[in-house]
Amino acid sequence: MDRVTVFTSFSGPEAQLVSARLRTAGFQATVEGEAAAFSMEGYSLATGGIRVQVPENERDDARALIKSIESDEP
Repeated sequence: MDRVTVFTSFSGPEAQLVSARLRTAGFQATVEGEAAAFSMEGYSLATGGIRVQVPENERDDARALIKSIESDEP
């Protein structure tokens, strides 16, 4: 099954936090591009950031959860 990006960040810890929240809720979330971001200054920006991905069939529910998390933050 194809994986799709549901969240993008230029911060590794932020991407890991979102991924952990998704996994806690039962999603099969992974973080892609984090290692490359640490290998060279500015590389994360050049590659479009660090991506949190889920299987395509989880996309809409994962995005809804992320949106609810973001709306709860101060």
